[in-house]
Amino acid sequence: MAAAQRPQVRSFLHEPTSTFSYVVWDPDTRRAAVIDSVLDYEAESGRLSTDTADELIRFIRDQGLAVEWVLETHAHADHLAGGAHVHRQLGGTTGIGAGIRQVQKHFKEVYGFERGFQADGTPFEHLFEDFESFRVGNIEARAIPTPGHTSDHLTYQIGDAIFVGDTLFMPDGGTARCDFPGGSAHTLYQSIQRLFELPDDTRLFVLHDYRPGGRDYRYETTVGDQKRDNIHVGGGRSEDDFVKLRTERDATLGLPDLIIPSVQINVRAGHTPPADDNGRRYIKVPLNHPEGFSQTAHDEELPV
Repeated sequence: MAAAQRPQVRSFLHEPTSTFSYVVWDPDTRRAAVIDSVLDYEAESGRLSTDTADELIRFIRDQGLAVEWVLETHAHADHLAGGAHVHRQLGGTTGIGAGIRQVQKHFKEVYGFERGFQADGTPFEHLFEDFESFRVGNIEARAIPTPGHTSDHLTYQIGDAIFVGDTLFMPDGGTARCDFPGGSAHTLYQSIQRLFELPDDTRLFVLHDYRPGGRDYRYETTVGDQKRDNIHVGGGRSEDDFVKLRTERDATLGLPDLIIPSVQINVRAGHTPPADDNGRRYIKVPLNHPEGFSQTAHDEELPV
């Protein structure tokens, strides 16, 4: 991939979930991709709104950009995806990794999705295979498989920039958890080593920043910085040491606050579930499901 191909990148912070969305574009053709856009969700009332995604949409229109792709790195468990809204407003092709089929199949059973839900990748319009090539304008791009946090996780390489989703945080934040269904610390380590094969000056953009020590938000680093300084996997840490560290840390973590609404919407490309017979749409809460969310979940007796 030509080093001279340098896309423009604009980040958008959703502070309630510490999530960064990105608009990435070819400055010559003004063609763009949107990566990991966000919906606003009020858990207390179940109210959805589009303020954060609309800020991103206004930027794209103000800049005169044409959206070619609306991309997700994976089916997020900690925020609601705004891709369907962005797609309705701006067009483009919605995309995610082909592994989304397995994620849909799992959560279809957990949440008792409607009978017509197919778990075949729809409503995403394009399912990327491992290392599949594509373009944003004239800039070469590819989908790099980076499972471990989830089984469907992709990193998008667009020119000299990579968008790593939940694979890596900023170097002082470490790496993503691996205890969700299909997750694996061994697999995440191997995925990260794949990214570490890229040139050290490759720009690296993270999905989340939880501001260790209360510092200001950061979202951009480099492959070289991560290889040297990442507190979980940098400095040549071995796979066995990483797996021990990651597994012990994951055992202390609670579930993300928004996992229940997030998963049900995000496996649908940001669409809400279909309306019930009364015309209203609902998020379901499964009670005591043995494998609903994490690999350490266990069944419990329902109260009488």
